[in-house]
Amino acid sequence: MSEHETESAPLAGKVALVAGATRGAGRGIAVELGAAGATVYCTGRTTRSARSEMDRPETIEDTAELVTAAGGEGIAVRVDHLDPAQVDGLVRRIDGERGRLDVLVNDIWGSDHLFEFGKPLWEQSLENGLRMLRLAVDTHAVTSHTALPLLVREPGGLVVEITDGTAEFNADYRKDCGYFYDLAKTAVIRMALAQSVEIAPYGGTAVSVTPGWLRSEAMLEHFGVTEDTWTDGTAKDPHFAISETPAFVGRAVAALAADPERARWNGTSQSSGGLAKVYGFTDVDGSRPDAYTYITEVAMAGRPADVTGYR
Repeated sequence: MSEHETESAPLAGKVALVAGATRGAGRGIAVELGAAGATVYCTGRTTRSARSEMDRPETIEDTAELVTAAGGEGIAVRVDHLDPAQVDGLVRRIDGERGRLDVLVNDIWGSDHLFEFGKPLWEQSLENGLRMLRLAVDTHAVTSHTALPLLVREPGGLVVEITDGTAEFNADYRKDCGYFYDLAKTAVIRMALAQSVEIAPYGGTAVSVTPGWLRSEAMLEHFGVTEDTWTDGTAKDPHFAISETPAFVGRAVAALAADPERARWNGTSQSSGGLAKVYGFTDVDGSRPDAYTYITEVAMAGRPADVTGYR
């Protein structure tokens, strides 16, 4: 491989598993890993022939095709990550087909329809809350438990736990989000820390990463806009101006995966905006939105919406 090819495809020959790649951050991460040259196994429960309980139209086949179009190789595999047997079959397949796993991204969520904003614990549905924890926490544990032996077979493996909020931001209880959501997203950060300690002796690195205000498919629908017209959403909430595309967090993960010194981040909690300052990547519009600094210093401080200096 020439020096130019190495620069344009720094992850060529690498194998990634993006667990929860159907839509949103997972899709953005899978595509950007593909753009860097990786082979990406894209898993989820929604295919062109069956939908998950979220009942959304995005599919893992769509994601895999986007990965391939970006320059990598996308492989769609339907997996329910709550089922250890299905995850075991997935990992055995990756081992049999590629013989290695370089990057594991735990982005499984599937709980948009379950959380309730602005309600104390005793007013929330216990059934829905416990299901949220199963989908958002147990799935990550099942996947790492099964995939880590393959990941640590060779030194240099990377685990990325995708969450919502940095450790610093989530240190305060997120009352509006509620008990179950707060617990799920904080637990994922702790899971990255735990794995960082356990895989470090094998040359591995584990990091938790959060996007900022993500313009996922569902978020765009909520604001009644498309990616091309997203700025119209600021009429509904002026702070929407700080939002970012799924590609931004995807580029954050790709930058980590391509960094030979990524062990410096081991056990830490990072954001897409924070990593952009270090690695120099941008969102698709050329900006670098620093959502959590903005949210803390502007939105939560009650200041008028103004993203000057924050993107």
